[in-house]
Amino acid sequence: MQTTSLVTEAFKASFAPVTDERTRVLILGSLPGEVSLAKREYYGNRQNMFWRLLGDLLGAPLPEGYAERLTALRAAGIGLWDVIGRARRAGSLDANIRDHEPNALDHLVSRLSSLQAIAFNGSKASVIGRKLLAGRTDACLVTLPSSSPARAMAYVQKLAAWRALEPFLPARPDG
Repeated sequence: MQTTSLVTEAFKASFAPVTDERTRVLILGSLPGEVSLAKREYYGNRQNMFWRLLGDLLGAPLPEGYAERLTALRAAGIGLWDVIGRARRAGSLDANIRDHEPNALDHLVSRLSSLQAIAFNGSKASVIGRKLLAGRTDACLVTLPSSSPARAMAYVQKLAAWRALEPFLPARPDG
């Protein structure tokens, strides 16, 4: 006799938003992956290209320390959050997200008076985020290829797509 064990995934929750009055670009992911959740850091998996992409967009590598990275992003007018507040998910893949509950994006966006663009880091974040923000015309909505290593695409291709954020970022020190 074969026994089937039903394992219920616990809910995983996103982090608090990283924004302030200078936020011009809000980058929204879906839900932090396992490594990020364990470290309590946005994009904590070293294989994720997020921090490298942002450093290249800003014209200088970002600091190694997480708190310093967040300070650099805020100074550049970049905010972070996730479209999903909590969900069940086995592993880190967006395809495994179940029973998701959204974050209050509309409420946050309404409070960001300097906001010019909302960028979705990946297609799952875009699909959910665009539904949550339907009808808003006060910020440019940009869908980017996921910075995750699960999104198979050469770094130079990802960077080229992420350059869509450059008009909303401060001038780079190298040009």
